Amino acid sequence: MIEKMKKVTVFSQAKYKEELLISLRNLGLLHISNLVEKTEKIERMESKAESYKTMVRIIEETVGKKEKALEKDLNDEEFEKLDKSLRTAISERERLEREIHELNVEKERIEPFGVFYPDEVEHLREEGVELYFYTLVKKELEKLEKDPEVPYLRISYKGKLFAVATVGQMLPPSIPAALFKMPKLSLDQIEAKLSLDLAKKDEINSQIKNAAAFIGEYKKRIFREEEDIVYEKASATVESEDKIIYMSGYVPREKESLFTDYCKKENVGYAIEDPTDDDNPPTEVKNRGIIKIIKPVFDMLGLVPGYREHDISLWFLVFLTLFFAMILGDGGYGLIFVIIAIVMNIKSKKCTRINSLIYLFGGATVIWGALTGTWFGSYWILEKARFLQLFVIPEITNFPEIMGVDSQYAQDMLMKVCFCIGTIHISLACAINIVTKIPKKDLSFIADIGWLIDTVLLYLLVLYLVIGESAPMMLIVYGVATGFILVCFFGSMSPSLTFVQGLKASLGGFFTTFLNTISCFSNIMSYIRLFAVGMASLAIAESFNDMAAPMLHGFALPAAILILVVGHVINLVMGLLSVVVHGVRLNVLEFSNQLGMEWSGYKYEPFRKRLYN
Repeated sequence: MIEKMKKVTVFSQAKYKEELLISLRNLGLLHISNLVEKTEKIERMESKAESYKTMVRIIEETVGKKEKALEKDLNDEEFEKLDKSLRTAISERERLEREIHELNVEKERIEPFGVFYPDEVEHLREEGVELYFYTLVKKELEKLEKDPEVPYLRISYKGKLFAVATVGQMLPPSIPAALFKMPKLSLDQIEAKLSLDLAKKDEINSQIKNAAAFIGEYKKRIFREEEDIVYEKASATVESEDKIIYMSGYVPREKESLFTDYCKKENVGYAIEDPTDDDNPPTEVKNRGIIKIIKPVFDMLGLVPGYREHDISLWFLVFLTLFFAMILGDGGYGLIFVIIAIVMNIKSKKCTRINSLIYLFGGATVIWGALTGTWFGSYWILEKARFLQLFVIPEITNFPEIMGVDSQYAQDMLMKVCFCIGTIHISLACAINIVTKIPKKDLSFIADIGWLIDTVLLYLLVLYLVIGESAPMMLIVYGVATGFILVCFFGSMSPSLTFVQGLKASLGGFFTTFLNTISCFSNIMSYIRLFAVGMASLAIAESFNDMAAPMLHGFALPAAILILVVGHVINLVMGLLSVVVHGVRLNVLEFSNQLGMEWSGYKYEPFRKRLYN
């Protein structure tokens, strides 16, 4: 259920601004409208909070997740000193890492030449003996050997190339050789410096690891900084006029009395009214019982219904559960989810919403797998475990040979089930619109009746076209035409318009209505994805089973087990992705579009003080 909101404005004297904000934050009811998101001060505070988060991340990466340290508390002065010391250390570590990389590159470059001292070469140059070093391939070396006018010396080089040195002159351009740039340090000097840098880096890592004891202190500071940011945003939102400050927002209607009592107690002026059509209140969805477990799905997908839209939590949960079961389609996979939920439940010692959701999805998948006779995509399991056949509905089984059913018939019936579910799903949206609009005296409910007629009759047409069932074609033609006319005449009706105005608006969308009628047909057809994705998952499972079957004995048994485990895990992961892509889509697009939902809402987030965990 979407909570009804009251639009409120609070007033106070400018000198009591801080007291007003603190008391409103303690009350924790007011969702502030048009909250200021950016000021220079807010940006500085956000930058500080982000820097603390970066420090926590660096410490955790250095320490590793498995290591834990006894946490310690610090006062502000001690914390600032620690933070400054750590930042200096991290900056130095970054410098050392760059230098270590450069030294390793240089070491790799000069290592083939062995140990030599660049300062000796430089000393010779100062004495007038200029040496040039080159690397070249064997073909070019042979060419050089045949040229008596170019004096050179062969020098030691460990690698696929050859190295030479010339005295007093460079090699001519006709000899394509790579000039060796003299390093600043010798090989043993580089190794010594590398050793020293690595030791310094280890010391810094130890210092950072010791700071793990203060991660909790960093997290407290992050929490406080984020609290101050929220407060500063609220403070920046307050408007003033003639020494009076005021701010507007929304409060849940059921908590109106709490808000008015607060205002009277704190001597705060207020105005309160119902939102107008021009207002866009936040959305607070409150569900009871098992329906609450769908909230994590909405949060993950970022779905928030508009304030004036429908709350479809119940239907979303019901149909997503069904879609999940049909897309995964395997009772064995469902058992895996149930086991995961049990393990999570035992570990957390309580049944969370996520736990409950996994139980529900896993249980539904077990039931669907039992009805279709699908257990890890195995023909053998259903054939040998005869008690599993007791639960199978032969008309929709994935193994019709075992159940004595024609395979084409079973496939057609399974597709029919998918189309039937789609028709019920879309028809439900029409029915919700009709029931919602009639009390509001919104004549567009007649258009929804037209859509309901079209949906049911187009379902019959889909069965005729896809699986060849007989259909009353004249009834379909006249019925769809009737539904189309109702939509054309009443589609844009509204309580705010006169009948004539609504009629004009509706007829103006004639072409759009025609396209939407075609879309209604394709919407029903789109539920075939439940059949197609489920069959694809079954085919993948069967393929891995067939790969492993010849190896299920003797020394090849471990390889067979590996193939089965890896194959079914891959299939399970792909199934979960398919649920997100297809199962969620059918709810968010086909069903929601028929309801006229745009998911245009934003969450009710009252200005309040949070608890630090």
